[in-house]
Amino acid sequence: MVRSVELSRLALKQLRKVPRHLVDKLLGWVRLVERDGLEEARRIPGYHDEPLRGERSGQRSIRLSKAYRAIYRVDDGGSVEVAVVEEVSKHDY
Repeated sequence: MVRSVELSRLALKQLRKVPRHLVDKLLGWVRLVERDGLEEARRIPGYHDEPLRGERSGQRSIRLSKAYRAIYRVDDGGSVEVAVVEEVSKHDY
């Protein structure tokens, strides 16, 4: 069960440029994952957690707003699984 979240260096840099309420929403998701596990966090409809396809196959996204997404992957580093937030960016429509 995934109960740990790491933010990549790129994600931390990008978080400095997004509106504060989106940072708060992402940090709320991180706390939820660490408290209840990733499987429970995926059930919350407000985050619209979904698998990605194509070049991003193996990654998932959560919706921070209509425009912004956080892209993450689950890293199985031996016996500890960690959700690694790789990117926070505007979604291209």
